[in-house]
Amino acid sequence: MIPDTVFADLALVLDKRVTRSKSDLEQHGRSEAWHPDTPPDAVAYPKTTQEVSAIVKICHANDIPIIGWGTGTSLEGQTSAIHGGLIVDFTQMNKILQVNDSDMDAIVQPGVTREQLNIELRTSGLMFPVDPGANASLGGMAMTRASGTTAVKYGTMADNVIGLEVVLADGTVIKTGTRARKSSAGYDLTKLFVGSEGTLGLVTELTMRLHGQPEKILAGVCSFDDIDSAVNTVMLAIQMGIPMARIEFLDVSAVQAVNSYAGSEFPLKPHLFVECHGSDTGVESQIETLSELIDDFGGSPLEWASKPEDRNALWTMRHNAYYACLALKKGCVSVITDICVPISNLAEAVVETAEDIEKSFLDGPILGHVGDGNFHAVLLIEPDNAEDLAEAKRLADLMAKRALRFGGTVTGEHGIGIGKKHFMAQEHGDAAWDTMGALKTALDPKNIMNPGKLVR
Repeated sequence: MIPDTVFADLALVLDKRVTRSKSDLEQHGRSEAWHPDTPPDAVAYPKTTQEVSAIVKICHANDIPIIGWGTGTSLEGQTSAIHGGLIVDFTQMNKILQVNDSDMDAIVQPGVTREQLNIELRTSGLMFPVDPGANASLGGMAMTRASGTTAVKYGTMADNVIGLEVVLADGTVIKTGTRARKSSAGYDLTKLFVGSEGTLGLVTELTMRLHGQPEKILAGVCSFDDIDSAVNTVMLAIQMGIPMARIEFLDVSAVQAVNSYAGSEFPLKPHLFVECHGSDTGVESQIETLSELIDDFGGSPLEWASKPEDRNALWTMRHNAYYACLALKKGCVSVITDICVPISNLAEAVVETAEDIEKSFLDGPILGHVGDGNFHAVLLIEPDNAEDLAEAKRLADLMAKRALRFGGTVTGEHGIGIGKKHFMAQEHGDAAWDTMGALKTALDPKNIMNPGKLVR
């Protein structure tokens, strides 16, 4: 619990922007994850870095846990207040501070969402490409090292965050990185904080790398008779160096879910959704080569969407596939996986996962960003059904172990949080995981920054 005296100190900094109202606590106790709701003791809504620093100094002096909050779309319990404490909600720190067209970068506050930034950039000829599906905050995306459908071409948040302003556990404010395109000056602190899941500090400002809007964009859909053919098409396309911007896989269950949810009429077969970016001639060349590959593996001819509204409709269906899968089983929740494997092992990993789910009593549509070896199984369970949850965890653990066997990772984009901590030693080894813990101890000796997540 947060003592009344400490709450009063926080109120002196924030006035009415710190609250213990039941509705605020309940809202911030939920997430997109299957984990139980864990309401905090209070919620703060800062507007400036100075306010965040003052909040953290108060919490540091009184040993109060602090959890950062963007939009609440985390999938591994990163924002769960498992030890109580204060959630710092960044939704009111949502200003785009600077867009540098000539240098192709932007400086933003952490509550800015990816869609908000791209709306601001529409007339500039620039874009921010990282697209995890949800309209997540850029601060939250940085903390989980998010990626998504466009990572195959544009990279993840690790590739697109070039500088940060961070409030450390004692309230000290530091800056990492510069707006220069490269540097050899010391430790790369930006990379240290990106993916740290709020366990090392609170990000209050981000410098983002921007990209030019492509001259031509073309999206398409095709189907295959089996999973193996679809995924092997992706593998060969990547190995041949076809520079696709997106290449997404949906199995039969996922296609059925999308059809039911969106009113589409895709054949009930495994599908690829693809998108190419570039010049007129470049895109035409990509299409020609990709079409030949698809034909070689027995796929249907690509059905192309060139109009923006048609492309948007296609990717809206893909982005809503998670909710479409949930709608397959009324009232269900999901344990959603996100392993990532070397591209040469992708087909084997997907087929083995499909076989495991086929033998199970659970439904588990498979979809994913297969262009970079990352895919998901949406394991559908009834709330509070212990048997369902145990089976979903068993299947998820099989997937994680499979990824490690192939030299991959247990999480390609969702992060560790509390859901995958038990795999950290297996993926990194005890010595490397302990090294992460030593960094955490050095920067946060009182363990108040999102305690219980990521490290031991």
